[in-house]
Amino acid sequence: MADKPTIVLVHGFWGGAAHWSKVIVELHRRGYDKLHAVENPLTSLADDAERTRKMVKQVDGPVVLVGHSYGGAVITEAGDLPNVKALVYVAAFAPDAGESPGQLSQETPPAAFDNIVPDSDGYLWIKQEAFHDSFDQDLTQEEALVMAVTQKAPLGSAFGDTVTTPAWRVKPCWYQVSTQDRMIHPDNERRMAQRMNPRKIIELDASHASLASRPVEVCDLIELAVRETAG
Repeated sequence: MADKPTIVLVHGFWGGAAHWSKVIVELHRRGYDKLHAVENPLTSLADDAERTRKMVKQVDGPVVLVGHSYGGAVITEAGDLPNVKALVYVAAFAPDAGESPGQLSQETPPAAFDNIVPDSDGYLWIKQEAFHDSFDQDLTQEEALVMAVTQKAPLGSAFGDTVTTPAWRVKPCWYQVSTQDRMIHPDNERRMAQRMNPRKIIELDASHASLASRPVEVCDLIELAVRETAG
């Protein structure tokens, strides 16, 4: 397509915008030169949604909004803007109105739930020694070490923040399930995906960090959303 949309990438807990590095490189290779990765503060859903809205509002033209993990809750809250044409969820939370990521996790606890610990200031961390096994078991030891050491801890209260008006009820959406996810239960991902009635659900034999371990397939899904909402 000659006139490609802007793709805005939204990270989740325990990572920043750089978690999208492999997706960014792959999309650029495919000819997408209008790319942005939001750096959210992870202080509250309201703060993160507002930061994302500000980024989207700076874009002149159509936007495909992509969220990983908790970033799915952010695009759910922030995605009902006129220039947002598609929502793509990558192993992500997709809460309905009144739901929070924490509530959804407690209803169907993931395998690594007990490896999340608070510090004395109220931030949540994945235990460094358990990060590889919990978050990105299909990456190399070196890649996992960097993610563990540079993890961006959210305020624990953000985990309980609820969505008000879910954008997936009014925007076309696509969803990628990670079948080996230990941070969001795969069955929880399937349930959230199915109730959105998305245009497409794909399943990848991947960890929670599918954006890093399976960037080609993730970009294929993003491109499908681009094609199906073109014009």
